[in-house]
Amino acid sequence: MKTSWSILDLGSNAAQRAEIDMFERYIRGLDLQPQTENYETASQIEMATSPGRKTKARQQLLTLEQKCDVAKSMHKQMAEDLKRAKDLSERELDNYKATLEEADIHLTEVKKECCQFDRDIGKALRDKKSVTMSAEKVIRYIEDKVKAKESLIEKLHQKNAALLAYKKKLQIQLKQQEEMGEGLTALDFEQLKFGNMKCRKLLDEQNLRRVELKLLTGKTLHVLNSNKEKLQTLTHESDVLNSDSALRAKLLIKFEEETKQAEEERNKAEVLNRKLRGQLADFHVPHVLQYIKVKESHGQLKKSVKEWERKVEIAEVRILQTLKIYIYIPELCFLNDLIIIIPDGTKNVLKILGQASDHCWSQNSSSTTCSHRCWIVWFLKQQKLNMS
Repeated sequence: MKTSWSILDLGSNAAQRAEIDMFERYIRGLDLQPQTENYETASQIEMATSPGRKTKARQQLLTLEQKCDVAKSMHKQMAEDLKRAKDLSERELDNYKATLEEADIHLTEVKKECCQFDRDIGKALRDKKSVTMSAEKVIRYIEDKVKAKESLIEKLHQKNAALLAYKKKLQIQLKQQEEMGEGLTALDFEQLKFGNMKCRKLLDEQNLRRVELKLLTGKTLHVLNSNKEKLQTLTHESDVLNSDSALRAKLLIKFEEETKQAEEERNKAEVLNRKLRGQLADFHVPHVLQYIKVKESHGQLKKSVKEWERKVEIAEVRILQTLKIYIYIPELCFLNDLIIIIPDGTKNVLKILGQASDHCWSQNSSSTTCSHRCWIVWFLKQQKLNMS
């Protein structure tokens, strides 16, 4: 029995504590205006809560209506607190969402800038074989990006200023409406709340669509870069094929010239062939006996020529042997001590003697030397006769 009573006492104590807590919060939430009912209720609650007045608290308990009023007041207060907490949490949630959206936008911009930098600068720096990138160009690229960001910030500042002005204008209009007694009703708030929810839903859809478009843009950029690489490869192959085509065109022109030259040579050869064929057709071979006779006559003539050449050589040798003398003519004063020497092996003996005779004749033409000149001429004539 004692155990059961102790459990009941604990339960009643917990209920009393909860009730006391509710009453205390109700007392703290009461208005400070002088209301008799509130003071009476507060005094009754204090008497009920004070430990030294148990007998009076038992005699002055709260009525059912008073408890109902306290419960309604606490319920209303808790609903207001819950609404404030809900508004605060929604505001914080909106702030967090805005922060996340801002972070996503910033991350997307950073990725986009990284892709653009890699496309414009990084790829050129990695490919050192084709392009040499200078530091001035990189600095100029960064300065251009900074200027673009500054211009974007300026535009956003202007837009923010315009929105602040519009907000101030709306606040003034709202204040004027409140002063004129045209405040918003609960229905207007419900409509605005419904419109806000609709706008939020549309904004979420637009954000989702924007994310999808960003992903599609990334894929498109990837495909574009791959197509650019393919285009560069195909352009290089096209240049190689164009150079090969030009080389083959030159070779074709050379082959055409060689073919033309070979055609001309073939035409010349055909003309010569036709001419030779005509000559061969008109060719008449003499009779064999006639050919033998001509051949025999030709051999005899060659033999006779050889014999005469032999005789001439023998005669020249005899002349050389005969003319190895000193010719001395003392009677000629103008040819004093004239010596004519004929060297061995000289074949133009008659020519030399003839020159000597002419020289003697031209040097002295007097009648006294006429016999001498005649003697020289006679000597020459004798030599000519001996040679013949």
